[in-house]
Amino acid sequence: MLLYDTVISWDFSPYIFMILEIMHKIDTKKTIFALMSISKILEKDILSREDIITLLSSRDKDRTLLFKKSAEIKEQIIGKKVWFRGLIEFSNVCSKDCLYCGIRKGNKNLKRYNLSDEEILTAAKFAYDNRYGSIALQSGELESPIIADRIENLIFKIKDLSKGELGITLSVGEQTREIYQKWYDAGAHRYLLRIEATNESLYRKIHPENKKHDFRRRMECLKSLQDIGYQTGTGVMIGLPFQTMDDLASDLIFMKEFNIDMCGMGPYIEHADTPLIQYAADLLPLNERFDLTLKMIALLRIMMKDINIVAATALQAIDPIGREKAIMIGANIIMPNITPGRYRDSYKLYDNKPCTDDSAEDCQSCLEARVSLVDTEVIYGEWGDSQHYDKRRKSI
Repeated sequence: MLLYDTVISWDFSPYIFMILEIMHKIDTKKTIFALMSISKILEKDILSREDIITLLSSRDKDRTLLFKKSAEIKEQIIGKKVWFRGLIEFSNVCSKDCLYCGIRKGNKNLKRYNLSDEEILTAAKFAYDNRYGSIALQSGELESPIIADRIENLIFKIKDLSKGELGITLSVGEQTREIYQKWYDAGAHRYLLRIEATNESLYRKIHPENKKHDFRRRMECLKSLQDIGYQTGTGVMIGLPFQTMDDLASDLIFMKEFNIDMCGMGPYIEHADTPLIQYAADLLPLNERFDLTLKMIALLRIMMKDINIVAATALQAIDPIGREKAIMIGANIIMPNITPGRYRDSYKLYDNKPCTDDSAEDCQSCLEARVSLVDTEVIYGEWGDSQHYDKRRKSI
């Protein structure tokens, strides 16, 4: 009889339960070891690149430990609080052609708009009357003396109508240092300029190859904003085509090393009228992009305990309570949309943007209710500035 015939003829049944018990013990030991490893990582003051990648890859109980840690830090440093930034998307006209963006210059299917000064000031007055501490003026990226003067005048008028009480965040893209200084002197004090990807190679894959979309210039703009004195914010998209865990770890390390004061980052959600739609089949499922975004928020809260972190609207495009989940594990800023309703459908950076039919009043009431469900308080009448900013400026 051949050897394999002998092996096949053996009766293993008496040993099955013994083998299964040994396998269970091995699996249990692996689980305990993994939990111990995650716990040890979370005890560190400084996370290595390998630690960050391990935590970004965490699942189940490991993921729960990560979220528990970030929630504890948020409660200790920030408290169970959020601040509103009334978002005014005042124009979808853009000179750039970013390959992922729904308002890119090359999108011929988009109806363009530009709010009048009166419409912008009416929205700002709503924010002031409803005791929002701040507003955020956001638009497509344009550079011209006319645009620069208009924004400066709007800042003056918003400060005037609110008796200097409304804080002003700008998110209007790359400009010269002189223009940034002009707006800062007028009264804007926060600026969000998302880098989108800190890996230059990845950045080039999601932007056209030309001077208009220069990685180094965007970095220089961030540095100018910080040097002038703005509370400086940036952010990235999570789940992009070609993106790796190492890229995401680099994003977090960059934010820490650059010493940002605030962050707005969210899941990449594809738009049908963009070149990157061709890679839709290769993307992570939406639920995985959502989960990865929560882990990025949790990690950033652990790494930079006292910065402001936005609960991005894009999270709600995937999960109906996406923003609330972000608040629970680290985010402390929400941006209710107070743009006049008829324009909101035309400011779609991505498909399935939520809350485009809500009035400003409805949006506020809805968010108040949602925030209260996660045992968090909306703080009215305060700017809600980054604690990190004050400490950073004092150390200069």
